[in-house]
Amino acid sequence: MTLTAERTAGSTAERTAERTGERTAERGTGRVPERPTGRRDTDGMAVASFVCGLLGLLVLNVFLGPVAIVLAGLALWRGTARRGRALLGLGLGVADLVVLGVLVSLDNTVSWGLAG
Repeated sequence: MTLTAERTAGSTAERTAERTGERTAERGTGRVPERPTGRRDTDGMAVASFVCGLLGLLVLNVFLGPVAIVLAGLALWRGTARRGRALLGLGLGVADLVVLGVLVSLDNTVSWGLAG
C-alpha cells in the first residue's frame, strides 16, 4: 500500500511540474533535462520582424528595415515554426530599404517626407 501511494504522489508531482513548466530531475540520474532552445523566442523574433518591416514602410524605414532583416535572419537561422512570417518580415525589411532608396533618389536629399 505504501509503494502505491509513493507512485501516485510521484506521478502527481510530475503532472503538476509539466503543467506549470517546472523542470524536474530525471529519475535516478539527478539531472535536470535541458529546455528546448528557445522555440518560443524564435517565433517572437519572426513576428517582431514582420511588425518592424510593416511599420518601416510608413515611418523610420532607415532604422526598422535593417532591424526587420536581422530579426528575420535570426529567426530563420534558429529554426522558427513561423517560417512564413519570418520570410514576410525579411521581404518587408528589404522593401523598406528599397522604398527609402527610391524616395531619396526622387527628392535628391538624404531625408524624405510624405508632405513633400
